[in-house]
Amino acid sequence: MKKTHIGLMIILSLLAILWFVFLELNQNYRTGWIASLLIFILAAWLMPKLPAGFFIKLGAWLALLAALIVTAVLTPAPLKNYPAADYKDPQYTEIVHVHDGDLQGVYTKDGQVEIYAGIPYARPPIGDLRWKEPQDPDHWEGVKICDTFAPMSMQPENGPVYSTLAAIIGYHDYQIKLGDTARYANSEDALYLNIWKPAGNVKDLPVMVYVHGGSLQTGQPWYADYSGEGLGRKDCIVVNMGYRLGVFGFYADPELQEESGHHTTGNYGLLDQIKALEWVRDNIAAFGGDPDNVTLAGESAGGVCVSALCTSPLAKGLFRRVIIESSTCSAPQPAHSFRSLEDGFATATEIRNELGVNSLAELRELPAEKLVGYADRCHHVTVDGYVLEETPYESYQKGIHNEEAVLHGFNKTEGALFILFGNANLKNYEEKVRSFFGEYSDPVLRLYPAETDEQAKNNWTDIYSAIYFNYGHFQQTQLSLANNIPVYEYFFTKDNKRLAYNHGGEEVYFYNNIPAGDSHYDQSDHDLMEIMSGYFVNYLRSGDPNGTDLPKWQAQTGTETVFGLGDSIGTIRDPFYELDQILQEMGR
Repeated sequence: MKKTHIGLMIILSLLAILWFVFLELNQNYRTGWIASLLIFILAAWLMPKLPAGFFIKLGAWLALLAALIVTAVLTPAPLKNYPAADYKDPQYTEIVHVHDGDLQGVYTKDGQVEIYAGIPYARPPIGDLRWKEPQDPDHWEGVKICDTFAPMSMQPENGPVYSTLAAIIGYHDYQIKLGDTARYANSEDALYLNIWKPAGNVKDLPVMVYVHGGSLQTGQPWYADYSGEGLGRKDCIVVNMGYRLGVFGFYADPELQEESGHHTTGNYGLLDQIKALEWVRDNIAAFGGDPDNVTLAGESAGGVCVSALCTSPLAKGLFRRVIIESSTCSAPQPAHSFRSLEDGFATATEIRNELGVNSLAELRELPAEKLVGYADRCHHVTVDGYVLEETPYESYQKGIHNEEAVLHGFNKTEGALFILFGNANLKNYEEKVRSFFGEYSDPVLRLYPAETDEQAKNNWTDIYSAIYFNYGHFQQTQLSLANNIPVYEYFFTKDNKRLAYNHGGEEVYFYNNIPAGDSHYDQSDHDLMEIMSGYFVNYLRSGDPNGTDLPKWQAQTGTETVFGLGDSIGTIRDPFYELDQILQEMGR
């Protein structure tokens, strides 16, 4: 073989390797892999036979690249809804009667848990119901088969390459499949809830209603880390729901406010969550749950929603206790996912101008795909005078709250993943600190001195985590204690080969969902999961996480300590206490 041909084969081989890596990252359907392989075989056969000439060879390479690109575009992973049971020929449950009709769910493969997926709790908020308070669902005839989760709420999509890289870099849990994958659908029609319960006839079990996170812009209720299956195996019932996100859930507009019979706008996602809680109150007994023993839980932006509903007059009586993970809106100036109604109105004006619309009718006629990109400007809870009459902080100051106990907390490096590509170094560290803390910068720099890039990076991770996540929990404990609410605050520090103690890392432990045989976790992780899920189960039952077989978790008596959950378990000094004091002095 000629040297030029050998060189050509090497280049084609390297290109093929890179291309198939791309197809894996892009999660292309197997037909794309087969077509690409045929294209490379054809290229390897034809290219050596082409006449000499620069433009002929250039045209051949361009034709090859064009054929590959067309193949990738035409063979994306198919859109589908996520099945509730991931085994062939799932077994169906007995018929359950709820207010709107009869339904059946499916069993997990081992038959220990029943799953009811995609139960409508409100009418689809589409057409004239876009940006309106959720309406009662329609009744149905016959038996509704609830074996598939509904589409995710309408949200921006970053593409499969981004999702794959996030799994590799952030979650460290991507598995090469070399086979067919799927993209999961999203839709405005997403007001459905899901239920996990122990198999068989059960009665008066504690109920958890969970609100998923995602910055109020993204997310889905069926993600494995916080699936209800794990707690369902421990005699609890878990409910979660899709709710409106981004511009569909948190767009605030004066014209919408005037249109509403309750003079509300901007909190449609919260209204959806309240509607789901009402559905649980009216129907959960049919699944064996106790409607008088409901705990409302949420993580990240879901935690923001839970802390907001703690002081909403509309949520009064719909739950007894709360669990708030890794975010609240309880501080005087909530760090994220919260804004004034005036700011919301200003954003509405900007959006209308950019879209060139003059009326609600025109806005409602726009396709969802044209609006979804505004999620990053409309993902904030607001004081609308109806769902929230004032900020949660102001309500707590007056003794107004709905919960009788609080379990909440944060992880060691909450902010690390959010500043993964924008962390500090020694050169810009002081500037970052002074930019936020102003006249309070010197005591912060004394608390967190840095002499190396690594110290600057770690310090800014801690400071960022405190500002945007941890400090809200400091305030939550203070407010709960001031209102004589029993409060249990944790600090999660367990390392592992996956999310570790970053944002969201605690969930698989609390929700009893570490997969058997997962190499990212060892026996110590499974042991800790038993303890942490045990705390959750006890808390769901009685409002006290303690049990005879668990390390004693003391309720908070102040804000200087937290309950450490990691390789060691027990009360420790809050490592962020001094920084929290500075933030409080700043009025944050």
